[in-house]
Amino acid sequence: MWFVFSLLTAFAWGGANLFYKKGSDPDDKLSHLKIVVMVGLVMGIHAVLYMLIKDVAFDPFDIVRYFPVSFLYILSMTIGYIGLRYIELSIAAPVQNSSGAVSAILLFIFFPRELHMLDIAGVIIVTAGVIGLAALEKQDEVEAMQKVSGSVDKKYQIGVLAITFPILYSLIDGLGTFADGIYLDELKLISESSALIAYELTFFMCAVLAFIYVKGIKKAQFNFFVERDKGYAAILETVGQFFYVFAMAGNAIIAAPLIAAHGIFSVILSRIFLKEVLSTRHYIMIIIVMTGIILLGVTDAL
Repeated sequence: MWFVFSLLTAFAWGGANLFYKKGSDPDDKLSHLKIVVMVGLVMGIHAVLYMLIKDVAFDPFDIVRYFPVSFLYILSMTIGYIGLRYIELSIAAPVQNSSGAVSAILLFIFFPRELHMLDIAGVIIVTAGVIGLAALEKQDEVEAMQKVSGSVDKKYQIGVLAITFPILYSLIDGLGTFADGIYLDELKLISESSALIAYELTFFMCAVLAFIYVKGIKKAQFNFFVERDKGYAAILETVGQFFYVFAMAGNAIIAAPLIAAHGIFSVILSRIFLKEVLSTRHYIMIIIVMTGIILLGVTDAL
């Protein structure tokens, strides 16, 4: 089932990225913190409902036990939210989601195991496709900006600082996924349900702090009912997180790069709803990634 959970995670997070982008305001320096508030709120509600419905006996100390993983994830996501104010989603998403390669390599180095040749081929193909797509996007954007004179929308400008955000996200998120693989799959330090609840409650606490900062200190306007795009993103993020922990518990080394392919879905959705156009080269890279996903699915059925 880890393969199905991985795909559901990728679909949900791909959609979440679209709404993160739509909800990011390049003129609002607190936009990323407002997203943190919305995501943390939804995750907090889900954590409570999950405990009640599933009748989970949650140990509050699991929040402390799982904090290193939660911290890395929340930090990387916040950095990613900042980056979306300045860079196209179609560029940011693939770069960010090369984190799957980082985590898979770390897990294989520190916890080596025998892998099927199709597993290895699938990981290589998915990773190569994601990185290749990121390279194409950057090249196309640079060429486009060289042809166009005048000012460029801050929401879509690219530069050293702008591309740094998704790169930092990739590295930190990769470390987080590596740690998650240790906690959930390799050493079984915490159960899937406890990890899910601990992470979501930690995110909720961060949301409370962010809300206090935005409303109490900065006195900025923030209406929960108006921030619809951020709310949709938060819901999809939480849905993806629910399936994610079970995918990582099943097969962390293979699930990590597979889930990272959600950047491909982000690209497709951004082209459809943000009215951007895919080139033939982009379609080729998407087909390459999909081929890798199919290979990973075949090995799950063997």
